[in-house]
Amino acid sequence: MPKAPPGQTLIKLWARLQSWPGGSWVFSRLLWFAVPYSSSIVPHIRHIEPGYARVTIKDRRRLRNHLRSIHALALSNLGELTSGLAMVALLPPTIRGIPTRITTDFSKKARGPLTAECRCLVPEITEATTVYVEAHIRDSSGDVVATVRVDWLLDLIAP
Repeated sequence: MPKAPPGQTLIKLWARLQSWPGGSWVFSRLLWFAVPYSSSIVPHIRHIEPGYARVTIKDRRRLRNHLRSIHALALSNLGELTSGLAMVALLPPTIRGIPTRITTDFSKKARGPLTAECRCLVPEITEATTVYVEAHIRDSSGDVVATVRVDWLLDLIAP
């Protein structure tokens, strides 16, 4: 029996857990298990649908730098995770993707709770194609503190 594509599995699990009290919390914990490095920022997945994801993190001492703001790599991790959820949820079963480059532009010191959002589209893929996706990270006042651009290499899965 063929294995279900990751995006389908992700969306089905998200939909199933949303009917439970604390379902997004449970989903977030399961994601920590599946993607251990991303658990280092303690992300809370707030919403996923094909082509869209919203993820929040709390301001924690262990995420801070010497300037008492959230560390640059924690912000990059948050942006990459958010873009990955949006992209994987969107990919059809015939396409695979992998990030090949991540760049982060920092707009202001990141303090307090943060929300990352990513919206993306996938063009028709007939050969290996790079798609550029941005996740915008905002603080509690709605100001963008960082923009994370992820270059995704998408290609057809060989039959």
